[in-house]
Amino acid sequence: MREKLLMLGDQAIALGAIHAGITGVYAYPGTPSTEITEYIQDSPLAQERNIYSQWCTNEKTAMEAALGVSYIGKRALVCMKHVGLNVAADAFVNSAMTGTNGGLVVLVADDPSMHSSQNEQDSRFYGKFAFTPIFEPSSQQEAYDMVRYAFDISEKYELPVLMRLTTRMAHSRAVVEISGIRGQNEIKFPEDKSRWVLLPVNARRRYNELLAAQPGLEKISAVSPYNLYKKGSRQGVIACGIGYNYLMESFPDGCNRTVLKISQYPLPKELIREVLNECDEVLILEDGQPFVEEQLRGLLDETGKIKGRLTGELPRVGELTPDNVRAALGFSVKVHQGASENVVARPPALCTGCGHRDVYDALNEVLREYENAKVFSDIGCYTLGALPPFRAIDTCVDMGASITMAKGASDGGLFPSVAVIGDSTFTHSGITGLLDAVNSNASVTIVISDNLTTAMTGGQDSAGYGKLEDICLGVGVEREHLRIVIPLPKNIEEIKDIIREEIEYNGVSVIIPRRECIQTLKKHAKKK
Repeated sequence: MREKLLMLGDQAIALGAIHAGITGVYAYPGTPSTEITEYIQDSPLAQERNIYSQWCTNEKTAMEAALGVSYIGKRALVCMKHVGLNVAADAFVNSAMTGTNGGLVVLVADDPSMHSSQNEQDSRFYGKFAFTPIFEPSSQQEAYDMVRYAFDISEKYELPVLMRLTTRMAHSRAVVEISGIRGQNEIKFPEDKSRWVLLPVNARRRYNELLAAQPGLEKISAVSPYNLYKKGSRQGVIACGIGYNYLMESFPDGCNRTVLKISQYPLPKELIREVLNECDEVLILEDGQPFVEEQLRGLLDETGKIKGRLTGELPRVGELTPDNVRAALGFSVKVHQGASENVVARPPALCTGCGHRDVYDALNEVLREYENAKVFSDIGCYTLGALPPFRAIDTCVDMGASITMAKGASDGGLFPSVAVIGDSTFTHSGITGLLDAVNSNASVTIVISDNLTTAMTGGQDSAGYGKLEDICLGVGVEREHLRIVIPLPKNIEEIKDIIREEIEYNGVSVIIPRRECIQTLKKHAKKK
C-alpha cells in the first residue's frame, strides 16, 4: 500500500521534485512559492541525497544556476513567484533557445488578487512567449505527479518546462499518494555544443528548430494524461488548472456538461475545436488573466459562444473562487457567515520592537525640516512604513527601484532625495542602482535597513549578511559617507544627526541601520 501524506500544493511539488531525481533547487523567497524550497531544505531525504538547496541572490541567478545544472545533464528545479519571473525573464526566454540537457522545471507561483504582490500577471503568457511547454495542476496529487512528468518531458524534448501554480493551489492541503523514487542523473555533456553559445548564427538556427518543435508539443498536449475531454450537454466548459477543481466541486454528483480540462499547454487545438462544435456556449474557467479566453475569442467572436472574464460571467480581476465559478455556471452561491460588525479591521503593521520603526521615526523627524523631501522605498516588510502611524514612504514599485528612482528624482532637481531599501532587496536588485548613483555622483541618501534576514517571507538567509559595507565600498561609496547605526529609541538623536549630515552632503551617502529582525531573534533565542 502506497504512503499517503497531507500536503500543501507547494510541498507536493517539492516532494515530487525530490522523487524525480533533482540535483538542486534554486530560488529566491517569494510568496506563494517559498514553501517549496523550505520543504526541500528540511527534507531528510533531500539531505541524504545531497540536494543543493541554498537561497540565491535573486531569481535571475537562480534561473542561470539551474540552467548550469541542466547543462551537465542533471535535473534542477527553479522556483519563484510571478513577479520574480520578470527578473529571470532574460535567462528563462533564452533557456528555450539553448534548450536543456538535464531536465529543467521552472516553477512559478502566481498570486491572483494580489494577496502579497504588486500585480496579477499570469505567467502562462511567458511560457507562450518563450515557446516552452506549460503545466498547471488542478490538485495537489496532480502537482506531485505532474512535476515528475514535467522533468521527463523536459529531457525528452530538450526544453525547459514552465509549471504554474496559483495561491490557492500552493497554500491549500490535500492527501497525496506517494510513488517510487528516481535516482539522480549522471553527468553528461550536450552533444550539440553550438546550441549553448547563442551567437547570432547559432541562435537563428536554434530559433527555427524551436518553432519547428511546436506542432509536436501541441500533439503531446492533445494526448496528455492531464488534458481530459468528456462529452455532455450543449453547455461546454473549458477548465484550466484549479478551475477544474472548482468545477467538479460545483457538481458533487457528476458534471453533465461537455468538459475539456486543460493542465498542459500548448493549447490542444483539435480538442478545443471539438468542444466549440459540440456546444452552444463555452465557459472558460481559468485562475488569473484570460489567457485561454483571449486566444479562443480572437479579434472577432461574433457567435457569442465564448464566455468568461471578458464577458462578465466571471470577474475581470481577482482570483477564481468556488463561489464565482458557481455563479458563472448559473447556480446559487452558498450563503456564508459574514464578519461580525464588532470585529475591527487589523491592517498589517511593523512588529513591535522592529528596527524599521526606529528608522522611520528618525527619518520622519528630520524630513519635516525640508519642504519637498521624498522617500523612495522598496519591497520588504519595511514597505509597511507607508501605513499609519509612519506614512514615511512615497513610492514602492519593484525590487531595487528605490535607489534608481531616488537617483532619477535627484537628477531632475529634487532635494532631498532619499531611498530606503532592505538588506536582502539591496543584494537582490539594488547594487547596480547604487553603482549608477556612484558613477554619476548623484546627491542621494540611501538607507539600507539591515535586519540580517529576508524577513517578509519568513526569515530566510539574506545574501548580503555580513557583506553590506564591503559591497558599498567596492561599488565606490566613500568610506566617510558610509555610516552604521543601531536603530534603538535611545539612539534616535544620534541617528537624526547622521541623517541630517548625509542629506546635506552633495553626493552618494549610505546609512546602514543594523539590528536583527525581532521575529528571527525570538526564533534563535528559542533554539538556544
